[in-house]
Amino acid sequence: MAKDKKKSLHGEEAFEEYYSAIYGERWPTLKAALLKESQPKAFKAFDGGPEYFLDSASVLAALSLPLKNAQKILDMCAAPGGKSLVLARRMNGGASLRCNERSFDRFQRLRKVVAEHLPQDTQERVKISCGDGALLCKKESVLYDAILLDAPCSSERHVLNDPKYLAEWSPARVKSLAMQQWALLSCAFRLLAPGGFLLYSTCAINQSENSSLAGRLLAKFPDARALPIEELLDKQKEAAEAVKGSFDMEALPKFEAQELGFSILPDVQDGAGPIYFCLFEKTMDKI
Repeated sequence: MAKDKKKSLHGEEAFEEYYSAIYGERWPTLKAALLKESQPKAFKAFDGGPEYFLDSASVLAALSLPLKNAQKILDMCAAPGGKSLVLARRMNGGASLRCNERSFDRFQRLRKVVAEHLPQDTQERVKISCGDGALLCKKESVLYDAILLDAPCSSERHVLNDPKYLAEWSPARVKSLAMQQWALLSCAFRLLAPGGFLLYSTCAINQSENSSLAGRLLAKFPDARALPIEELLDKQKEAAEAVKGSFDMEALPKFEAQELGFSILPDVQDGAGPIYFCLFEKTMDKI
């Protein structure tokens, strides 16, 4: 009995048990969709520029961060750079975008993507940095009007498609990532200017890394507000105007509401996703 219990703590069997408990009868269909290859869509960061291919769910998430009147924008965990390109396309003429990445190898890739896909005048307003995003609020006093935090996560789609990672998977991995994500998310909110917006996203499909962290942020910071679906749809519609001609808007997927925030899952969105996102506003009210 002890041996069987130990066996179930990691690997494919534990993975199956964990996600079956979350999704129930939906899990076999969702799992089958996750095992299929994703279908990236072409995005152009400027008219006549080269195409960058990324998941349509990622485009929708990047469109969900309001940039109207935003002068200082931060992409906190930016590599490989697809969402950064969407933000760069949308930002105002006088705005600046900081793209940060903690991994040096991924930072190098990010720098190459920016150099190859953004025009020179836009690149001059994009700063690329390499460092731990969770430490930015301790090292800097700069406040940002809009922040995108696409946090490192369980990335179950990749785990399922890699026998090595699947064999090593355990629930402890989820807990460890959730701790790292909280450090990033709480730091991001501290870096947000009053009246600013923070979009938190992951490509995970478990609540511990998604809606549970969103709830924790609301409990920790009284000046945090999660935008309801009506307001989110208005923000997305406004953002879509800024990227006309750069992306096939008909390819944008639909999303489904979670306890807090929203998700796009490939079993019902023609392979798009998975992605989770929640949009927060730092209210102007004095606490």
